[in-house]
Amino acid sequence: MLRFVEEIILLLLHDEDGRFARVPSWSVDYAIAGGVLMDLAMEDRIDTDLKNLILLDATPVGDSLLDPTLARIEAGEKQDARYWVEHTAEHADEIREAALTRLVDHGILERQDDRFLWVFRSRRYPAVDGKVEREVKLRIMEVLFSDEIPDPRDVMLICLADACGIFEELLSRRELNTASARIEQVRRLDLIGQAMSQAIHDIEVSVAASVQAHMY
Repeated sequence: MLRFVEEIILLLLHDEDGRFARVPSWSVDYAIAGGVLMDLAMEDRIDTDLKNLILLDATPVGDSLLDPTLARIEAGEKQDARYWVEHTAEHADEIREAALTRLVDHGILERQDDRFLWVFRSRRYPAVDGKVEREVKLRIMEVLFSDEIPDPRDVMLICLADACGIFEELLSRRELNTASARIEQVRRLDLIGQAMSQAIHDIEVSVAASVQAHMY
């Protein structure tokens, strides 16, 4: 099964030219951080609401994308989701590189070093019980442009993509206008997704306020 970080990377990768979508680096960092925390919640290691992040089980997951963050949560003091999004985002570069390496090892991506591009080697991704996941973009678009009941992981991924402004790059203005009500509907389906979205929004507001203050 792919982790949220890996799915975020695949969501951001353009099929046409092998380049990544032009999403601000800080948005990608927060998406990666939120993805790690969401996976830890799915693994029943942490729980989070709109105010608090709680350690439930410090036992390592056995996943190099998740366990370093879990160890930092165990070693740290109790903090809210915003704190851990910011703290985990500080390690986003190493998490992203580890996820890219894993995608290559799984035969999903191939790096073309001469052009610094990534290309898909597989359009289907390994999942639990020998099944395969549909392509990430296909799954998410089907949720946004239909009335199907989404899978909980897809709900969380949509929350994350929306909070970090990823849909603004992936969808045309017309598509975004059409999907906006559906995105808002889906976002209400998951408390963890809401908590991560709120934490990222709060960080963005603080950053914007700080930038504005320095301009005057």
